[in-house]
Amino acid sequence: MKRAAILIAIAFASSAMASEPGAEKLPFVYTKWKQFTVKDGLPDDHIFSVKSDGDRIWVGTENGLALIDKKSSKVVKVWTEKDGLPFRAVTGIDVDPKTGDVWLGLFGGGLARLSGGRFDHWHQLNSGLVNDVVYGVAVENDNVWAATTAGASRYNTVTGEWTIFTEKNAPMEEIWNYGVHYGDGKVYLAIWGSGVLEYDVKANRWKDYVDPDGEMEIDLYRDDGIVHVITTGANYVDNVLWVSSYFGVCRYDGRNWRSFYNMDSGLPSDFNNNLRARSGREAWFASDKGLGAVMDAETNTWVAYTRDPKSDSGKAVVTRDKTVLETVEMGLNLPHNFIISVDVDGQDVFVGTAKGLAWGIGEGYYSGLRERPRMLAENRGEGK
Repeated sequence: MKRAAILIAIAFASSAMASEPGAEKLPFVYTKWKQFTVKDGLPDDHIFSVKSDGDRIWVGTENGLALIDKKSSKVVKVWTEKDGLPFRAVTGIDVDPKTGDVWLGLFGGGLARLSGGRFDHWHQLNSGLVNDVVYGVAVENDNVWAATTAGASRYNTVTGEWTIFTEKNAPMEEIWNYGVHYGDGKVYLAIWGSGVLEYDVKANRWKDYVDPDGEMEIDLYRDDGIVHVITTGANYVDNVLWVSSYFGVCRYDGRNWRSFYNMDSGLPSDFNNNLRARSGREAWFASDKGLGAVMDAETNTWVAYTRDPKSDSGKAVVTRDKTVLETVEMGLNLPHNFIISVDVDGQDVFVGTAKGLAWGIGEGYYSGLRERPRMLAENRGEGK
C-alpha cells in the first residue's frame, strides 16, 4: 500500500512539473554568437554572401573575398583585386563538392573560380555569360549556373559549353534573376517578376511557380501559390520548396502552399533579401529588420533575432502565430539588423549583414520543438 502511494505521489509530482509555466514545447534559441568585421580582418563590413564549407567559411563582401577558419575562429585569408580577385564585389558563392573549387558571382565582374590558389575569370566578352551582374551561383553536377540581371547562364566545366536561358527559351516573364539553388536533381531560379522557375536536369524540362491570383500589389488569396512573383531566393530541401520575396515568404510541400507574413508570424519583416533552408520544417530568412527563423513550420513557431541599434545588446523573440512565448535578452548577436545573406552548417548558422558577419554557435541545437523551461538571464550563454 505504501509503495502504491509513493508511486502515485511521484506520478502526480511529474505531472505537476510538466504543467508548470515555462515547461512547454519551445524551439532552440541561439544565445552564443561571434562577430567578424574589418577589425577582425574582413576586407569590408558590407557582407553580400556567405558559404559554409566544412571548417572553411567563405565570405563575399563589397570589397573582397575572405576565408574564416572555424577551428581558430579567425580570418585566415583575404583576396582583393590587388591579390588577383577579378572584381571587388562578391555577391554569390558556391563550392564544387567534387573538386573543392570555389565559384564566385561578381556584381558587375561576371563569374570567377578560385582553384589551386588561382583565379579564372569569365565575363560577357570572353564567354557565354549573358550578363556581368551576377547575383547568385550554384554548382549542379558538372555545370555551374549563374543568376544574372539578363537571364541565367549555365557553364559545363567538362565540355566548356555555355547555355543561356532567357524569355526566349524559358518561361521568364522578366529576366532579372535574383538567386539560384540546386537540390535533388533540380535547379531553382528566383526571378524578379517571374516567380520561381524549376528546371528538371534529367528531363530537361521547366516548371514555373507564380501567384495565380494575378495581383501584383497584394496576395489576394493566401496559400494559393507563392506570395508574389517578385522573388529573391528559393531553396529545396526535404521535398519542400522555400521561397523568399519582398512581400513575405512561403513554403510548398508538393501539395499545399503556406504563406508567412509579419502580420501573422514571427517574420521580422515582409521585405526579405534571401533565405537558407535547413530542413523541410526549418528555414532562415534575411530581412531588412532582423533575422527570422521558422523553427517549426507546422505550428508557425519562429525565433526572430534583432539587435538594439542604440546599445550593444540583442534579443531573440519566440512566437507562435503572433503570440510571444519567450523573449531572451542577450549580448551582441547581430552586427546589424539589415540581413543580406545566411547559411547553415550542422548546428551553426552564419549571417551576412550590412555591417559585418555573425556566427551563431549551436551548442545543444535540436530541431523542431522540445519541452524545456523558458530561458532565464542566469542560465543563458553569451558570445563575444
